[in-house]
Amino acid sequence: MGAADQHRFDTLRARHFPPERNQLRAHITLFHQLPPSCLGELDRLLKAIAQDAPPPATVSDIFSLGRGVAYRIESPELLAIRARIADWFAGSLSAQDQGVPRLHITVQNKVDPAEAKALLAELRRDFRPHPLAITGLAAHHYRGGPWETAFERNFRGRRARGQGAY
Repeated sequence: MGAADQHRFDTLRARHFPPERNQLRAHITLFHQLPPSCLGELDRLLKAIAQDAPPPATVSDIFSLGRGVAYRIESPELLAIRARIADWFAGSLSAQDQGVPRLHITVQNKVDPAEAKALLAELRRDFRPHPLAITGLAAHHYRGGPWETAFERNFRGRRARGQGAY
């Protein structure tokens, strides 16, 4: 995400996520698990994808996770990027990663449902849909605690006028 969006959602996570579970910065998950053997190939693919312009995206809603709260992200272009990656690694995808995800940013999870319901009501009070800057793609290693960045690839292309503000 862009710096301002990253700061905003990281602040919400720091405020509302159980500290022992907040092991990663705010993010949009495209895949839950790709085999480590795919890492080099993934890096090459993301370098090629990142030559393009960043996909436009909108924070469109806030919704309940039952025991948490997330912001819904609408971006057909980001879903198209995800589909391109999924096609490339089709034989290596876990069952969880074979479907199309609901793009979102989780700001609270694994709390009492009443606490989640209260936060949802609070955040919805002043919510208005707004653009979200998508600046790049990243892969991470799960090491049993804080996640470790494997690599990050920032979009390098320019968006044509009238196609989103980045």
